[in-house]
Amino acid sequence: MKLTLLSVVTLGSMLLGCSDDVGKVSLGLFTTKDVIIDAKHDPKIPGVTCHISRIKADLDFADPSDMGISCRQTGPISANDLADIDMSKGGEIVFKESLSILFKSLKVRRILDKENQTLLYLSYSTKETNGSHKHALSTVPLYGTQAWNALNPENKN
Repeated sequence: MKLTLLSVVTLGSMLLGCSDDVGKVSLGLFTTKDVIIDAKHDPKIPGVTCHISRIKADLDFADPSDMGISCRQTGPISANDLADIDMSKGGEIVFKESLSILFKSLKVRRILDKENQTLLYLSYSTKETNGSHKHALSTVPLYGTQAWNALNPENKN
């Protein structure tokens, strides 16, 4: 009984470290590559969740740089959340993860498109692959939300 309880506690603590992994799909029996899907919550705008898919290539130095991103509003977005973000054209990095031992990383940058009342989430690899940098874009519309209306009272519908 004690051994079973210890096993459950150990397994549970190991899973806590993997809490943002939501999916893993093998690319085939004869490959060491998998598609990994992570859920990341914007640290400054907790009402936004981004799902990022990428290739993980165990035992392979040629880790692909392709990725996909989809961000959605999954909770309330307050005016205070928006007031606390970088509103410059370059935005700010909200997630960063190392992808290989060869100095490649995946970054996600948040940019506010104030004119179109939209948050942009740009995912990109920091290492050039075959002459181009891989990237993907997702948007979260703010039009008509309480956060947007509180920051821009003249735009209320």
